Amino acid sequence: MRADLHMHTTDSDGKLSPEELFDLAKEKGLDVIAITDHDVCKNVEEKKALAKARGITYIPGIELSTLHNHKSVHVLGYFKDDNHQAPAMKAYYKNIKKGREERAKTFVKNLKTYHNIEISYARIMTISSGIIARPHIARAIQEKYPQYSHDDIFEHFIGDDCKAYVPSTELSTQDGIDLLKAHHALVILAHPKLLKKTIHDTVLNYPFDGIEAIYGLNTEKETLFYKKQAKKRNWLITAGSDYHGINNDTSHKMLGAVSLEGDDLATFLAHLKNDNA
Repeated sequence: MRADLHMHTTDSDGKLSPEELFDLAKEKGLDVIAITDHDVCKNVEEKKALAKARGITYIPGIELSTLHNHKSVHVLGYFKDDNHQAPAMKAYYKNIKKGREERAKTFVKNLKTYHNIEISYARIMTISSGIIARPHIARAIQEKYPQYSHDDIFEHFIGDDCKAYVPSTELSTQDGIDLLKAHHALVILAHPKLLKKTIHDTVLNYPFDGIEAIYGLNTEKETLFYKKQAKKRNWLITAGSDYHGINNDTSHKMLGAVSLEGDDLATFLAHLKNDNA
């Protein structure tokens, strides 16, 4: 069995609809997938039906955007039951959606101020069919300034270290972990290799249930390092391509480019079904 446990759809910043994503997962020979859209988990029953029709096991998931010392930390949550639709989670989805809309408006102002790039908030809203994220802003920029590639835009205009950058949330990493654990989810540190060096070691000391040790952009050395960290902390290991499906995007990999298999997958699935596994 092969599992890819990190991917995105049009519910956040992915290019494919859930139905298209399940078709691609089937084509890539995946047996288990988790859809982990940014800051939202919705239409789960419809996704379960899509998965069943294709003989794929589907895990409802989410990727929370959190901050530690004002630096980005992404946290993956995998729900064991229907708590993804609990009132507090629904309130979170609603609040974060509003916050991301305000963030986009600030991005529009900052891009004009710092880079003389003019795009409209209305166009970003049209491009996005769910939660607004930076790929939607990048697409709006590309439409008006085709000389810039997707990677150029992130590197020079809207990346974490750019003048126009706006953080996506005020939720602390600990609060994000607490929110997910309170709603019966396994809590996994996403793509640790992307953590800023100034916070890397501190973030590894948070009370996660596991770590995305197998990640599409990892070097072999990094994968071995994070597997050792998991063993040291008695953490689960997960694997994810972080698939978005965006053309000319070198920051993410093709669906199924990496996968969780064997004992690591069996252990993860056992914990997902049983708190005492």
